[in-house]
Amino acid sequence: MLGQKGIPVQQGGVERHVEELSRALVSLGHEVRIYGRTWFTGQQDGMIDGIELKHTAGIKTKHLDAITHTFTALLHAMYSGVDVIHFHAVGPSLLSWIPRIFTPHIMVVSTFHSIDRKQEKWGYFAKIALWVGEWAACTFPHKTIAVSKTIRQYIRDTYSKEAEYIPNGVPAYAAQTTTATLDTFDLVPKQYILVVSRLISNKAIHHAIAAFIKAKTNNSISSKMKLVVVGSGHYTDSYASYLHSLANGRADIIFTGAQYGTALAELYTHAGLYVHMSKLEGMPITVLEAMSYGLPILVSDIPEHCELITDPAYYCSTNDTTTIVERMSEILSKTESEKQTLGEMYKKQVKKQFDWKRIGKQTSELYDDLQTRKPAPMSMTSAAM
Repeated sequence: MLGQKGIPVQQGGVERHVEELSRALVSLGHEVRIYGRTWFTGQQDGMIDGIELKHTAGIKTKHLDAITHTFTALLHAMYSGVDVIHFHAVGPSLLSWIPRIFTPHIMVVSTFHSIDRKQEKWGYFAKIALWVGEWAACTFPHKTIAVSKTIRQYIRDTYSKEAEYIPNGVPAYAAQTTTATLDTFDLVPKQYILVVSRLISNKAIHHAIAAFIKAKTNNSISSKMKLVVVGSGHYTDSYASYLHSLANGRADIIFTGAQYGTALAELYTHAGLYVHMSKLEGMPITVLEAMSYGLPILVSDIPEHCELITDPAYYCSTNDTTTIVERMSEILSKTESEKQTLGEMYKKQVKKQFDWKRIGKQTSELYDDLQTRKPAPMSMTSAAM
């Protein structure tokens, strides 16, 4: 597995995907190696839950971290006896041509997690590189995986390639009866709206904050309601500062920083509403997590969200603050019985469509199929054609 930061997971959708997928593959008898970055994992090389963790060098800057680490990891992987090299995300997939030419006996797979070039944090040249990465992810690997039907259609329309749809997944989370984390932040069960996200601009957390403030100002929601933002930034300190400035020291808007394990589970379990106004996603794991806890959910109307939340009463435009306020009020005012019915529907949907065992089996079958077919080696001339 190449392109991710490593395990154990601290934050990041790609990292969660790789860790859970690797566990599922190990349970099916595969030997899996994840390449990590020392600054992220804080671990030594070794085995974690049956997964081999190997660190290689990289240049830790915003623009060079992923690609330089992927390059050193790729060189190690190519000559260490692996059967499959699996790239994750389009940036690292820039290098997917290398094993196709120099180690043609190794099967190459790339997972297209999101259209990263549309992220606002990237400058002009980074966006160009990510666009080339998209092309590479859809050109050089023996198989390209799309984590959403929307991305599969995008690949079909833009690069005339048929990708394999294998979605993100989510573990079966158990509701927490404890409230220690809520006590820490002075929260009351069902009396807060939850946002779980990295603090980056394309997640549009500022729109959720603006809508919350407006809802409190015009009494559209209870005066006791709070907004809880869980997550941290990554090379996005200016945006995180902007979010804090919007909150302006309000006691009813709480930034918890990144939370993991039981603490995060408690925050999910006891939330009154989950909100995700993101402008760009692949297949949003945090929304899947909220669904697995049976929470009422309000999302932006991007296609990737609408694959999951199909009822228009539970999505709206990111920029439409008035409608966000109306939807918040409508959802929070539903009876507990209505919320429970909705939550049970979400839980069943997640279990049926986004179970990691099922996703691991699909990925395993894709690997096995590639090993059986063993396509011919690729030349740069054939790639250009």
